[in-house]
Amino acid sequence: MPRTPSPQLTEVELQILNVLWEQGTCPVRDIHASLEVSRGTNYSTTVKMLSVMLGKGLLTRDETKSPHVYRAAMTRKRAGRRMVDDLVKKVYEGSTMSLVMQALASGKATREELGELRTLLDQMEEGREQEGDV
Repeated sequence: MPRTPSPQLTEVELQILNVLWEQGTCPVRDIHASLEVSRGTNYSTTVKMLSVMLGKGLLTRDETKSPHVYRAAMTRKRAGRRMVDDLVKKVYEGSTMSLVMQALASGKATREELGELRTLLDQMEEGREQEGDV
């Protein structure tokens, strides 16, 4: 009985998506060249991974071109959001605040990053105040 595809992105899937996000559309040989250098992957494994990713809806393939070219079916931002949502559910029991606090406590945020965070918090707070005025 075949396994149902996991909604989570694997390391290899993410690597393939990164190639496509950086280059736009690519034929198999370009994607394979990247995987071969970093992972030692053989060509048939790359083709199989692309097939699995097509089945999961992570990629699209333009068959009108020769060779066929692949494109990411999701943006980097959407993939990141999906991964963060999964992390929040699994590790932080649904608490985004716990994730943010952990990230800030375990890393060295620059002054610029902290300034951006303050600006984002101010904007979020202003948005809530405006909703309350309605």
